[in-house]
Amino acid sequence: MWQTLKNWFVPKSTIPEHFRHVPWQQIPFLSIDLELTSLDAKESNILSVGWVEGKKSSIALRSCYYKVIATKASLNQSPVIHGLLDEHIAQGEPVKVVLEKLKHYAQSHVWVFHNTNLDMSVLNKVFAKLGIPLPAIVTLDTLQIALYQIRKSNHVPAPNAATLTSCRQRHNLPLAPAHNALDDAVATMELLFAQLSQLDRKGKEPLSALTGTGALKVFKGTASTARG
Repeated sequence: MWQTLKNWFVPKSTIPEHFRHVPWQQIPFLSIDLELTSLDAKESNILSVGWVEGKKSSIALRSCYYKVIATKASLNQSPVIHGLLDEHIAQGEPVKVVLEKLKHYAQSHVWVFHNTNLDMSVLNKVFAKLGIPLPAIVTLDTLQIALYQIRKSNHVPAPNAATLTSCRQRHNLPLAPAHNALDDAVATMELLFAQLSQLDRKGKEPLSALTGTGALKVFKGTASTARG
């Protein structure tokens, strides 16, 4: 799986020009969160999707989007985490409808996750299965920024040090509702702005300066594997 992930990402030089040298304060971000049936990307199915836009350290709450996804997949033990039950799923939106809307942000925004590898693994799989090709997508991972900041302070990351809740606590952010895709997307965007402000208080550094944190990656995109 990790070799597959490596093959998805391309070097700094391939960051799209309209993002590469732009100060992060001027970048439009889209924070995305998925609730899943499993943490195994190969087996996991999407149960809900939430996202929100942000720019200039401000979150555009009017852009909040949340949908429960209709699926026949087994929920396994996941309701213990997210609280979504069969009756919620039965009234959900088709995943293709939701991902077609998400695709509109592929080139205009930098996608933000708290664990890019997991969420992009699942999204890549589902986009390809549905026959929805994607262009290259620039992503930022707040989990990786957190690990970078911990190691930079000469500390070894403790167990659970990079959870969304733990990361927010280190930046003195208030407790946020957890395990709802939209709530987590908003919480991740708040964390991103706190992290970026700590790394660059003047907000003048270009997006490409984040390459050294390991958090900035360019996803090559997907081709359709759907069959008629």
